[in-house]
Amino acid sequence: MKQFFKMMFASTLGAIFAFVLLAVVTGLLSVALLASIGSQSNATPVLQSGESIFRLSLSGAMLDSPADNSLSLLLGEEETLSLKDILTAIRNAREQNTVKGIYLDMGVFQTGTAGLDAIRRALTDFRESGKFIIAYADSYTQGSYYLASVANQVYLNPQGILGLTGMASQTLFYRGLMEKAGIEMNVFKVGTYKGAVEPFISDRLSDANREQITSYINGIWNRVVNGIAESRQIPASTVAEFVDEGLFFADPARAVECQLIDGLKFRSDVEDLLKEEAGQTGRRLKTAALGKMKKIGKKARKYRNKIAVVYAEGEITQSPVSSPYRMEKQITEDLADELRKLKEDEQVKAVVLRVNSPGGSAYVSEQIWKQVSELKKSKPVVVSMGNVAASGGYYISCAASKIVAEANTLTGSIGVFGIFPNATGLFEKLALGSEVVKTGRYADMGNVARPMTDGEKALIQGYVERCYQTFLTRCSDGRGMSAGEIDAIGQGRVWTGEQALEAGLVDELGGLDRAVELAAELANVYNYTLTCAPASDDFFMELLKKQLDGVRVSMARDLIGEDYDYFRTLQQLRSTCGIQARIPYDLKPL
Repeated sequence: MKQFFKMMFASTLGAIFAFVLLAVVTGLLSVALLASIGSQSNATPVLQSGESIFRLSLSGAMLDSPADNSLSLLLGEEETLSLKDILTAIRNAREQNTVKGIYLDMGVFQTGTAGLDAIRRALTDFRESGKFIIAYADSYTQGSYYLASVANQVYLNPQGILGLTGMASQTLFYRGLMEKAGIEMNVFKVGTYKGAVEPFISDRLSDANREQITSYINGIWNRVVNGIAESRQIPASTVAEFVDEGLFFADPARAVECQLIDGLKFRSDVEDLLKEEAGQTGRRLKTAALGKMKKIGKKARKYRNKIAVVYAEGEITQSPVSSPYRMEKQITEDLADELRKLKEDEQVKAVVLRVNSPGGSAYVSEQIWKQVSELKKSKPVVVSMGNVAASGGYYISCAASKIVAEANTLTGSIGVFGIFPNATGLFEKLALGSEVVKTGRYADMGNVARPMTDGEKALIQGYVERCYQTFLTRCSDGRGMSAGEIDAIGQGRVWTGEQALEAGLVDELGGLDRAVELAAELANVYNYTLTCAPASDDFFMELLKKQLDGVRVSMARDLIGEDYDYFRTLQQLRSTCGIQARIPYDLKPL
């Protein structure tokens, strides 16, 4: 027995020692790995001999704000594209003497027209420096071709498609379905053009809604057509004829005849052409990718004075949804907290608020508006509008010192609405009953098991109208216009950035770079360091969080397949509560 305890004690001690040793070794290896990742992410890459071409591969969705994902890079996975990284990389390639040109490798690239315009300007600037751009795709979408058209030479797979089809807006109406389900939607709104509620109460677009949709999609499309025509040095009518005759499904040789494409080539032929243009002699084309090019260049000198760029991207929500079905960013009251911090930071001399949001919660929009107003009292605040800055997105922008929008930004939509369901018909179909005991007349207001009373409807409509008057006042104070003038261009109407400039809703047209320049001018500082706020969390924790989010989204997409977008929409509805200041549409990329 003594020998047994002796052996058991020795075995236990050995197991404990082995466990401790394993934990130490694992910890050391983890630290080494993370340190390696961290050092790789912070190291400044150097172009290798022969890497004289920047290969800009554009595929998938693009966000405004950077998404540095170091572990993905280490594992050889693709980065999430961001507008900031793309613009930085193009600028760096322009400044590098060893870089002779850009290979614009186009895939299925998804972003709004405002983002496309920003990249187009950067590519045009690159080309005007005397360097070349050659574009290639197996098939071009409208958005990818809009970018590619600025290239010196544009090539297409011999069996490819040039997908110029024009723009269309489709609205799905739910009224008939809800009637069958026994659900009635009580709608309260202010704004003749506030079409977000129409799918619930109608089976067709109102005249006003059709008018605004026609206006802004024609405005955007005309700019796209004219931009392509100018870059390709052909009449705009040629582009319009290609679209209207349905030549996107014709033999791709027709695209060459229309001078929209320079030739039909295989990828290997285009890469041989690129080697020749860049003076490369090896068997394989040598290129530098986005991940490297965005980090190359002179290190910016550090100055005490700072201009901070804050990204407000996604739907404005009181109840953020953390779900594998939701990949988009969201704007919460955390943004208001960040603006308070920037007000107290004496080194920050001006703030650029980059807004890319369709709006959302009126309550959260008011909280952010308040902090923008307070921040403006101590330092300039310039709003830079992305693809969309409408409704609540405009609400949080209107108090800024200046507003800069892209020509194709969708903005305005100054209006408010609320929707409350009445499910009594559904209860009857399901043979459900409900009885309420209450202490006051309105104690059960919002009860879906009964119709709303006239008194309740009057209360809610009055509240929505007060919210709209507040919205008008915020815009009136911020833009230096009367409430009547704002109301005349408000009423929930959506405008393009170009139209908004004429209406007085924005101050000038341009991108994020112009907004930064304007902020520096207003703050009277010309030597400054540009920073992004908020600062990233601890590197290792941020890295782990991003990887877990990425895994969850990938698993959800693989599991749900084509129905992923429907599930994502249902998840989005979970965060929609209270009075909404939101653009009526979920906008699709060009």
